[in-house]
Amino acid sequence: MSSPSPSTSYAVRVAEDPADREMCFAVRKEVFVGEQGVPEDLEYDAYDTVAVHVLAVRADGVPLGTGRLLHGEAAAAKVDGDPSVGSLGRLAVTKAARGLGVGAALVRAIEEAAGARGLAAVDLHAQTHALGFYERLGYVAYGPEFPDAGMPHRAMRRAL
Repeated sequence: MSSPSPSTSYAVRVAEDPADREMCFAVRKEVFVGEQGVPEDLEYDAYDTVAVHVLAVRADGVPLGTGRLLHGEAAAAKVDGDPSVGSLGRLAVTKAARGLGVGAALVRAIEEAAGARGLAAVDLHAQTHALGFYERLGYVAYGPEFPDAGMPHRAMRRAL
């Protein structure tokens, strides 16, 4: 599951061990807390212990991006209780890695993890500035705009 690019080679994997998870949290802290001003107590939650985390790592071990998949009971509140739908969230790519395809590779890895768990679709709550990114990956927006951590979002879904 590696996706080389002209300037940076990286691999995307499920974050299985504590060191991988720490890298996921470090990316989220840099992007959401540092860049976007999300309070740390909102950024990290109880779902982090049950989520499937994915991680993009440069060949030299530097983390480039992360995202997580909630499924089953953890996803139920976010996807109107539909057990066949997973919830993609906390997708973050470091400033230095933007434009390399890392975000798309992370979304596809999360979809792969969802499919492996028998899910039929993936939902997400996209910051409105990112709608086009997700639309290019096959997601369709639905419902009204809503605030999350003080930023406008829309719900989106893609069938697998």
